[in-house]
Amino acid sequence: AGVQAACPRCALPRRVDGMKRTLPAQMSETVRLGAVLAAAGGFLDAYTYLTRGGVFANAQTGNIVLLGVYLAQGQFRTAGRYLIPILAFAAGVIVAELIKARFRYHPALHWRQIAVGAELAILAAVAFLPQRWNVPANLAVSFVCAMQVESFRKIRGNTYATTMCTGNLRSAAERWFRCCRSGGRCEREQCLQYYGIILFFACGAALGALFCRSLGERAVLLACLLLAAAFLLMFRNGETRGRGRGKA
Repeated sequence: AGVQAACPRCALPRRVDGMKRTLPAQMSETVRLGAVLAAAGGFLDAYTYLTRGGVFANAQTGNIVLLGVYLAQGQFRTAGRYLIPILAFAAGVIVAELIKARFRYHPALHWRQIAVGAELAILAAVAFLPQRWNVPANLAVSFVCAMQVESFRKIRGNTYATTMCTGNLRSAAERWFRCCRSGGRCEREQCLQYYGIILFFACGAALGALFCRSLGERAVLLACLLLAAAFLLMFRNGETRGRGRGKA
């Protein structure tokens, strides 16, 4: 078992493995896993936009804006169409928290693996929904993305998102400014991590565009493969072993 140490510049918690190297405390906070999840997030955004009626289901800012616009215009039925995915996203966050509360100390699986498994099952079902069921398909993707963004919120102690990029872009620019002023190694590394996550998100979107063209609704199964890879990665470096009461 490792002992806890901290980065001398940014005080990020690390687990010291013997005397040779430091590792993130959990695989769920590694850049590797974040990159895989970001690629899945970009893929899903491209999938719903290109295959399911031009909708961005990952983030809800646009839906909230349109909800307000149509309410102001008195078009309540149209406004209701945008309220539904917002509620689905909120439900996904709640379900992720319920999974965490129920399975946080599961002896075989980390609760985040259970959340990813649920995402896999839902997206596999979406792959077989025809075009006339685009609304429930988009709701399901919104639900899945909410579960993912709630379950995976940090890389090496820094907050990030895998289903949207605005916050990551802000954090990357902030770290770049700090690095330019101080020349700090930690700020430079964090800046590169954020830009790396954004790059993988964009690559996932590009893959989504390529495969949606040929596979149509079934293309989402490739996002399932990315999530399966994330599920398996969490078996590495003790994600499912030795969790104490303080572990997230």
